[in-house]
Amino acid sequence: MKYEYAPDLQQKMVEIVNSLGMSHIKTDRVRCFRSRGSSTKRTIARCHALGKLMQHAMGTKAFYAIEFLELFEKMSKKDQEKTIIHELLHIPKTFGGGFRQHDFVCEENVELLHKKFENLNQTRSNWFN
Repeated sequence: MKYEYAPDLQQKMVEIVNSLGMSHIKTDRVRCFRSRGSSTKRTIARCHALGKLMQHAMGTKAFYAIEFLELFEKMSKKDQEKTIIHELLHIPKTFGGGFRQHDFVCEENVELLHKKFENLNQTRSNWFN
């Protein structure tokens, strides 16, 4: 596996967090990476966290990394945005190193937030024209 920091995805993640008012997500403690060489055939992205025990051992606070696999690159811009939203939804309000499970991180919630994101961007776009 090869990992590469993805500044373009980092910027998009920050834009989504700010647009949707996900103020519990500390974007300076979330990093986006592209990965190459995974043997998985269906996984598009994964959210990783520095768990509580490791935080205590290292004397640090929670940190999250979002990994975007090769399939992500083949998706439409819209589906990429939805995937970023999906991964962000796994980060709990406590921002403590845990995860929200798929009973909350579901297609319905992703669709609702993506529609809100699109509407906000459309409104901003119209405002500047």
